[in-house]
Amino acid sequence: MKTYNKFLSICLSAILLIVLTACGSSTEQSSNVKEDTENEVTIVNNDITTVYTEAPKRAISLNQHVTEIMLALGLEESMVGTAYLDDKISPSLQESYDKVPVLAKEYPTKEQVIDAEADFVYAGWASGFSEKGIGTQEELTELGIHTYLHHSSDMTSPTLEDIFEDIRNIAKIFRVEERGDELIAQMKADVEKVQANLPEVDKKVNVLIYDSGEKEIFTAGQNFMNEITTLAGGHNIFSDIKDGWVTVSKEDAVARNPEVIVVIDYGDTTAKSKIEFLKQDPALKETPAVQNEHFVILPLSAASEGIRAAQAIEILAKGFYPENFKK
Repeated sequence: MKTYNKFLSICLSAILLIVLTACGSSTEQSSNVKEDTENEVTIVNNDITTVYTEAPKRAISLNQHVTEIMLALGLEESMVGTAYLDDKISPSLQESYDKVPVLAKEYPTKEQVIDAEADFVYAGWASGFSEKGIGTQEELTELGIHTYLHHSSDMTSPTLEDIFEDIRNIAKIFRVEERGDELIAQMKADVEKVQANLPEVDKKVNVLIYDSGEKEIFTAGQNFMNEITTLAGGHNIFSDIKDGWVTVSKEDAVARNPEVIVVIDYGDTTAKSKIEFLKQDPALKETPAVQNEHFVILPLSAASEGIRAAQAIEILAKGFYPENFKK
């Protein structure tokens, strides 16, 4: 009997130990799951929901304005590549930019993205995630690569707040929310400072935004150029068109009597050559803007939905009202 009691006691002790160990293990696993869930970031972008359990470590940026956002957030150490500059990188970001490999003059191939072992790709324009670019977001997701399309560059009538929302999303994804808030606050302060120097005018100048085109004109309807033109105190003569970038006839442009022409500067066709075309075109040379040689050159990097909003507004405002803009 004593032997049996001793055996029973040992068995009960062993069972109790197993139960306690299992409970402890279960508690520990539950704690880890909870911790991981708390660190997850869920982003809905271009109708694609992505859950980030950690910040990307091998990111690639496509298009200059989103590259500059990444660098302004101090994310160069998390980048394994960049591509597609419109012009020169912002001087304040040059040192950071030099630390990131340039994969291609324009868009890299999908193979280059895979070879770089990228875990995140950030495109500024929808063309980045197309056949001309590196493939669709869905294709990259299947390869285990997260993606983000800059929403403010892929919508009609974007505002500064839409750019700020993109910045907040990228800051969340990379777990640098405080840097994102600081960048947004600085951008707001810079814009307010420029607008404080705008002259008071009875009538806003009529502005034609000239991107390109000879037989017809590729211009801005309700895109970001309309937003910054308005913030700079001008009136976009094609703001009544509800699309973003639009093609219009030269006759329509002349009829709307532009007093200023904003020339978007990028690519192989220089702003100077665009202005020469405007001066020689039989129809456009009759506009007040051309007759008075009232042109404003704006780099595409400033015209895009990036960190240069204040710079763009100042360039435009000084160009619209050269005699009245407060220094």
